[in-house]
Amino acid sequence: MNEIAPVFVFSTGRCGSTVLSQMLNKHPDILSVSEFFSVLGLRAFPGKRVTGEWMWRLYSEPAGRTTITAREYPGGLLYPFDDPEARFDIATLPPVMAVTLPHLTNRYEELYDEIERFVRAQPKALSGDHFRALFDWLCARLGKKIWIERSGGSLFMASRLLRHFPDARVVHLFRDGRETTLSMNKHPPTRLGLAVMRRAKRRGIDLYRLLERLEHSDRLTYMLVAWSRQRSNVESLQSERITLPEVAEFWVSMIETGHRVFGRFGPNRLFNLRFEDLQENAERETLRLIRFISPELENKTWIAEAIGIPHRTPSKFGHLDPATQRAITEACRPGLERLGYTA
Repeated sequence: MNEIAPVFVFSTGRCGSTVLSQMLNKHPDILSVSEFFSVLGLRAFPGKRVTGEWMWRLYSEPAGRTTITAREYPGGLLYPFDDPEARFDIATLPPVMAVTLPHLTNRYEELYDEIERFVRAQPKALSGDHFRALFDWLCARLGKKIWIERSGGSLFMASRLLRHFPDARVVHLFRDGRETTLSMNKHPPTRLGLAVMRRAKRRGIDLYRLLERLEHSDRLTYMLVAWSRQRSNVESLQSERITLPEVAEFWVSMIETGHRVFGRFGPNRLFNLRFEDLQENAERETLRLIRFISPELENKTWIAEAIGIPHRTPSKFGHLDPATQRAITEACRPGLERLGYTA
């Protein structure tokens, strides 16, 4: 087992978490686990003890969400489909090969085969214990001292993950909700998720609350899997007219989730990181971050390399007309005030 307690990076998505994963991935002692739980989705926590064989099917069998992302937003995945020697295509891509393994190593095919042997040999256990065993094995295999998992939009999963990893610490990464809203609005997976939630609400199902609170729901899982595997339904969902205030309200709901789940954690367990601060003073914020993770991992060479990754991005919100700015600001106001932004 690792002596340094693990860390989850929780965020709304579209707020710089991919950049943070890239920075952490440069550290010689950190296992930067990227988009692991996001691609596994609702299947990840069945609420019962399962075998290693069951877990391997979870990791290796193509999932509807991964297939949709590969088809509708291929830039969100790291697996090189255009490589002539690629083992998988969009229809056969294993969830752990979408982002996680290519992010860790350029020998992801070999690592995939090694993981299969390790996972299938595991005894029956709760899925959380299986995950911990895999992450610890990866740390040992790749010579790392700590694992840090980061999935886009992971605030949905915060309560669930922290129940399974009660020793884990939290990096809460956030960005001005107005800019985040505009980025979410242009992000196909986010818009698709919002459309799914809207459709479910018409059927009397509050998916947001289910995602936040339930350990497992067969009804919810089967419904989402059925939708995700039907191209006609995906096209229909994409036709939903999602408004900017709706996207802003979605952002607020995730910020409020984070406050409920870990807002009362002390400074030894919670590190709040404003993405704008990381862009404006990368060295200062990176130093603060690594000292939170573990002072023993402070590494000047890594900091010098990592701070070259984040870049300032121009404001999109500032180019909107005043009426649209007011509408988005009002919709974002509760979250902005929660995070200390001027609304």
